[in-house]
Amino acid sequence: MGKLALQGGEKSVQSSTDTHKEQTQWPQLGQGELSSINSLFEDANISTHPIIRELEKAYRERIRSKYALAHNNGTSALMAAFWALDLKPGDQILVPTATFWASALPMMWHGLVPIFCESEDTELGLDLEDIRAKWNPNVKAIVIVPLWGIPGNYEAILNFAKEKRLLIIEDASHAHGAQFKNKPVGSFGDISVFSLQGDKLAPAGEGGMLLTNNLEYYNKAILFGDITRIVELDTPDSRFAATSFGVKTRIAPVSASIGLNSLKKLDERNAIRKSNMIRLSEALENYGFNCYTDTENWSRTYFEFVARPQLNNKNKLTATEWVKALLSEGCDVSEPRYPLLHEQPFFTEGAYKKVLRLDDSLCPEYNPGGFDKTRKVNGELIKFPCFTTTHTDLLDEYIDAIHKIGRSQDVIKTILENS
Repeated sequence: MGKLALQGGEKSVQSSTDTHKEQTQWPQLGQGELSSINSLFEDANISTHPIIRELEKAYRERIRSKYALAHNNGTSALMAAFWALDLKPGDQILVPTATFWASALPMMWHGLVPIFCESEDTELGLDLEDIRAKWNPNVKAIVIVPLWGIPGNYEAILNFAKEKRLLIIEDASHAHGAQFKNKPVGSFGDISVFSLQGDKLAPAGEGGMLLTNNLEYYNKAILFGDITRIVELDTPDSRFAATSFGVKTRIAPVSASIGLNSLKKLDERNAIRKSNMIRLSEALENYGFNCYTDTENWSRTYFEFVARPQLNNKNKLTATEWVKALLSEGCDVSEPRYPLLHEQPFFTEGAYKKVLRLDDSLCPEYNPGGFDKTRKVNGELIKFPCFTTTHTDLLDEYIDAIHKIGRSQDVIKTILENS
């Protein structure tokens, strides 16, 4: 890396590790959260406190959804969602291979089969050509994932789902506050789910939220894992109150309290984060990067920030070369953190069959390789920190580093080719 020292002497980014942490992570707890948690202990109800219902009400109002059910984490909420749709073992669901595993694996415990699909490079949504090719009469649903906070090509996917009469599971875990055509992300699925895990935009420490406008789906999600509410059901299903269906997914009030306070701060925090990331995007766009900024159809949030350098008259460096140069300037950059799911040992070694518990004739083979579109774009994405505070000194250093590299592309190219 020392060979990449450029004009200007010192590294552009000289801030300490502590400064990086302070300016690229949300403050997880403040006085509001602590006061709320203290009130839980004063009430002596740390299991079924009404704060859980308050959190659900806040999500219902924000997402404009009729029903909301809090869970102990987003994965449990997705598991309840796949259960609530009442699909049959062997039914197939289209899902991106470039996503976190919870978008796909929970369905398999209900005997539902993931069919992995390509992502397109313009907006990082599901590739329409590929989902059309992989559709068949056994496909009953589709999982939409606004990865990194980008609503992507929602319109094409929603139209395809409507055309094929597919149920929609919207895994909106990265996209608290994002919008598509002025409607909140999380309002487009037959069932939608948000993760409230500690790194998310509205964290609860651990938690998840299931949202739907369908009373039947809501009731089934309650049956699946919220034993205290089954008795409240105004249907014959209340007869299962003594047992539920053997799973318990209720959120803890402490997490609900943190999550409610986080949600109240979401817009303010997102605005700070977005302002910073637009500044970073503008610097990168000077050198031919696609930063997946807002379009006329959608407004994104910044759970994480990825950018793609494209070889053109502004840029001569590949993603790998940019990463080497940015690291040499002290920047904390890397490749995106999600490996392609279809290539993981759980699938390629057949371990998934123990979870599916289906006849082999209903179990597809998941082989490594393929997915050329997804592989290409994933190999060209660079992950930058998200700058989360009003202190911009670290952001300024990153922008200086980008311009320093951008102005020195010919030198960098020569150094790397000769190293």
